[in-house]
Amino acid sequence: MASDGEYWFCLTHHQVEGVEGCPNKDRLGPYPTQAEAARALEKAAERTEAWDEDPAWNDDVEDK
Repeated sequence: MASDGEYWFCLTHHQVEGVEGCPNKDRLGPYPTQAEAARALEKAAERTEAWDEDPAWNDDVEDK
């Protein structure tokens, strides 16, 4: 694992990686801790839900 405090979540292998992991196109991050990187998919889902419910970003409503 990385010793410089940067961790990524690999979307291919579904595991936390350090700097020397898969290409950045295949992962989320960087995160400051392994624990935060391990929550990457959960955090992304939480953000997506929040954006979906945000009226400022809700483009599903048609103009009248």
